[in-house]
Amino acid sequence: MSNLKIKLQQKIDEHRPRTQRLLHEFGHVVVDQVTIGQIIGGMRGIKSLVTDISYLDPNEGIRYRGFTLQEVFEKLPKPKGSEMPFVEGLFYLLLTGDVPTDAEVMDVVDEFRKRRIVPRYVYEVIDASPCCSHPMAIFSNAILAMSRESFFAKKHAAGINKNNLWDPMYEDALNLLAKLPEIATYIHAKLYREGKRIQSNPSLDIGADFAHMMGKPKPYDDVSRLHFIIHADHESGNVSAHTGHLVASTLADIYMSISSMVNGLAGPLHGLANQEVLVWLQEVKDKMGDEIPTEDEMKQFVWDTLNSGQVIPGYGHAVLRKTDPRYTIQRDFCLKNMPNDPLFKYVDLLYKVVPPILKEQGKAKNPWPNLDAQTGVIQWHYGVTEYDFYTVLFGVGRSIGIAANIIWDRALGYPLERPKSVTTEMLEKIAGIRPMEPGEEIPSE
Repeated sequence: MSNLKIKLQQKIDEHRPRTQRLLHEFGHVVVDQVTIGQIIGGMRGIKSLVTDISYLDPNEGIRYRGFTLQEVFEKLPKPKGSEMPFVEGLFYLLLTGDVPTDAEVMDVVDEFRKRRIVPRYVYEVIDASPCCSHPMAIFSNAILAMSRESFFAKKHAAGINKNNLWDPMYEDALNLLAKLPEIATYIHAKLYREGKRIQSNPSLDIGADFAHMMGKPKPYDDVSRLHFIIHADHESGNVSAHTGHLVASTLADIYMSISSMVNGLAGPLHGLANQEVLVWLQEVKDKMGDEIPTEDEMKQFVWDTLNSGQVIPGYGHAVLRKTDPRYTIQRDFCLKNMPNDPLFKYVDLLYKVVPPILKEQGKAKNPWPNLDAQTGVIQWHYGVTEYDFYTVLFGVGRSIGIAANIIWDRALGYPLERPKSVTTEMLEKIAGIRPMEPGEEIPSE
């Protein structure tokens, strides 16, 4: 048994009594109230899910196991000569809550290396995809096809104590995560590089091997590590995270659950935001004649955009009330590694002028940039210019956190999710209003 698995077993044994006590002794305690606006508005903000792996703090941004992102990047071990930490070290942290030592990280690196070989039929599934298929559809299908490999499904079918379900889920999770970089880069080669695949290098960590298979020199290995770490988790309530939890709650295996997560991420209201920001930035650049505008010129452009009824992509966040730390970490990377990139200069200028304008306009609760305002610019700079592939990169990273969450869901015996629905008429009765007649208009205020 690996050191990580032994440590995880200890953590599970320590945590189970806490969950059991809350359920048995304090299950009646009210946590939140629900409004009609929240019910109709997508259940936004309703406290009804549990995860100890990440928490989105409105003032400090995403925390992984209680650590701010800045602390995560400072504390996690880094490959020799690299600016960014091992992705494998983040997985150790997400699973156990402990910052790993160098030796503990290398144990996880070795675990992933041993599990990285992708079955031949997965390449055949990718190759059989219809012409012009979206890379996220191919990515989801490739993951789903591996359900036949599920150790968890076999153990469950044979009969296993529910307290031990986390064990085969752990094995499945590591097997899948180790293979995702190869699957993603093979899809990239098929769609954008005339099928010219680059073989995995088993001597490299996940970030470096991903860069190698993408055919990108340094510092793209650090770009990969950075990208996967900042996208790894986001509580359990956003669409991709919640979909992974929801499907896994049926005792579906990790492959079915992560494939479903990828499908949720593919929607234009979720995973495509970084792509939309990049498109908008390039449109701005074209309108400026490829010249870097002055601050006054950019201010006028921003006001013109807002006054036309449009929004500034990449600004604002449903929860955060400050600059997204994921944006700040990427900005620091850009200032160090690509300060003269034309698109970054636009991003840098927008960072200076947009927040004060949004404050003056008074409509945005959070006038600061979020994660997506920077992500696509970095990928574009290093030659990954295929917009549709950006969400696959997102999916590789997000799978790390969702897999860790699903392992813990099984360890703590979380049940099948089954919220209750109400009808519109029931809501009208709760609100104390009569149902509207056909053709009746909403009364004017």
